Amino acid sequence: MPTNKEKLEKLLGVSDPQEKDSLIEEIFDDIGSDVKGFFNEVKDLFTGEMPSIKKVEKQTRYTWKNHTENQIVQPLQYLTPKSYEDLVAIVQTAEANNCKVRAVGSGHSFSDVVQTNDFLINTDELNNPIPLDKSLLKGNVDTSFLVHVQNGMKIRQLNDYLDEHSLALPNMGGYDAQSIVGAASTSTHGSGITLGPISSFYKSIILIGDGGITYRIEPANGITNPAKYKAKYPGNKLIQDDEWFNTVAVSMGCTGIIYSVILEVMPAYWLKEVRTLSNWEIVKADLIDGKVLTDNRHYEVLVNPYKVKGKHQCLVTKRNIVKKPDTIIGSKGSRNFLTELLGLIPGMSDIFDFIFDTFPELSPAILNEAMKGLVDDAYIDKSYKVLNLGTANNISAYSAEIAFPVKDHIYIKAVERMFEVANKMKTLGNLYHTSPISLRFVKASEAYLSMQNGGNTCMIEIPVVNGTYGGFDLLQHYENAMYEFSGRPHWGQVNYLTGSNDLIKKMYPDYDKWLKVYKELNKNETFNNQFTDRCGFSVINFKNQ
Repeated sequence: MPTNKEKLEKLLGVSDPQEKDSLIEEIFDDIGSDVKGFFNEVKDLFTGEMPSIKKVEKQTRYTWKNHTENQIVQPLQYLTPKSYEDLVAIVQTAEANNCKVRAVGSGHSFSDVVQTNDFLINTDELNNPIPLDKSLLKGNVDTSFLVHVQNGMKIRQLNDYLDEHSLALPNMGGYDAQSIVGAASTSTHGSGITLGPISSFYKSIILIGDGGITYRIEPANGITNPAKYKAKYPGNKLIQDDEWFNTVAVSMGCTGIIYSVILEVMPAYWLKEVRTLSNWEIVKADLIDGKVLTDNRHYEVLVNPYKVKGKHQCLVTKRNIVKKPDTIIGSKGSRNFLTELLGLIPGMSDIFDFIFDTFPELSPAILNEAMKGLVDDAYIDKSYKVLNLGTANNISAYSAEIAFPVKDHIYIKAVERMFEVANKMKTLGNLYHTSPISLRFVKASEAYLSMQNGGNTCMIEIPVVNGTYGGFDLLQHYENAMYEFSGRPHWGQVNYLTGSNDLIKKMYPDYDKWLKVYKELNKNETFNNQFTDRCGFSVINFKNQ
């Protein structure tokens, strides 16, 4: 006869509701008056080696947390689909039960974009390349640089896959643990005034919308042959329309569940990165001149918001394509050794937090020293290895990021206002930054709700080490101060945007076009959540009885 411990182990792997109820009843019948003995068996179960539990598609009473644990979700169901058919079934089941659905990638968004009380989809199992079906494409389409991948594929996995095929992403952000679709959906980007955000690599988007209907969405001049697609997938809808494509490409998960995307990549290439110290007055003059942005494939700046010895110290990073070197010698094979070493030390974030919290007045000098540690005369490697920040990503932090027009050097005025805000927070509240601010430059995007929509953009990121005293308050002060300079907060980072006073509509000229497609794809409001409510996208029906 099985013991209660064995029954508990079995219970962990049971998904059938009737079998589960029967087993629970059996366990409680056996407990009798020996409650202490029962709890000892439970204790033994969880202090010993955990039983092997088959990964199930559906979990209840599950708590999901994002990377920095500032977003916590306790959905009705936490689902891990393994196929396209699973995704369709989840959307249909949600609608049948009048529930909402959101999908999550790697959890590296700091905003409430994935919050839901109902069904939360974990896309980790949907992480594979898909063979490109060339038979569906128009005859004149060059497929040499097209790749088709599922929504949960991490950028790191994609980089490895592309490298095996002598290909590479044209650009990426500084972190490769994000899912490619999750990053693109909030208009995440890298640096380079000639390079758009990740969503700009999209050629085709396969999306599951209301009712579990499958859409293949492309620009008006899309790569797919309509007749061939209809013949093979008569139940799906091919939409080749600029308004639809520019809505869905950056839609923060609000228009449906993206199953897969076809991306345009490029031949593999090598980059040389050089990092040098400077100060804001020199950097400002270079930016006004403009050549640093056009003479370098990638140009970005870290800035200390505080003056030390009368100057705002800066770290300037330049990256350019080089030929593959015959041999890699010394520092040219890896980024600055000290920086990499610090990122590998367990608990480094806690150490930083203690120092900044205990000795806040040291922050300006510490930021200067940190930038000095990043100086490197040359780091040469494959593109994706250079673009990834490396072990520095191990330091737990959150951030806000705000987009500013490059035209008329509006972003320079914004930087100098940030200096004023930083000094005000320091003087009035003893609130300090725990990281430099960064400037990156991105090519304009046609996606309607991309922060880069409408013109070339300077993205200014304000990172904060996790646990920083007043960190979230600091970021809200910056956001409020930056509206004066046409500042658009990053959807996936800490932001305080609301739909009140038509704020978002004022920020984005094509907002009404985006909203129209959003409502078409989300007729049953299946993809609404706290984020869509906060931003004013949701239609909330109130009745006076």
